Amino acid sequence: MANFAVIQTGGKQYLVRPGDVLRVEKLEVKEATAIKFDAMLVADDAGKEVKVGKPTVKGVIVSATVLRHGRADKVTVIKFKAKVRYKRKAGHRQPFTEIRIDGIKA
Repeated sequence: MANFAVIQTGGKQYLVRPGDVLRVEKLEVKEATAIKFDAMLVADDAGKEVKVGKPTVKGVIVSATVLRHGRADKVTVIKFKAKVRYKRKAGHRQPFTEIRIDGIKA
């Protein structure tokens, strides 16, 4: 049984274990829906048996549940140039999806 895996979603890679809760880029999936990811790397806890995919490991599925959707804290961006009366202020809140890893099936 695999104890951790690496998955890819939203252009980023995440090291996940069963029971982990993580925030990923927003997914167009309803809350409380089960989703599946293909694993790129799978290993046991001791690290003795490691499978690396090209690009994914065949037959290994990481199952997860969507917990909620939300938006992150505001990040303020300020642009300023001295002596030319140039000043801009903007804010951004990145949307995310919070998921819980249910299991890694090999």
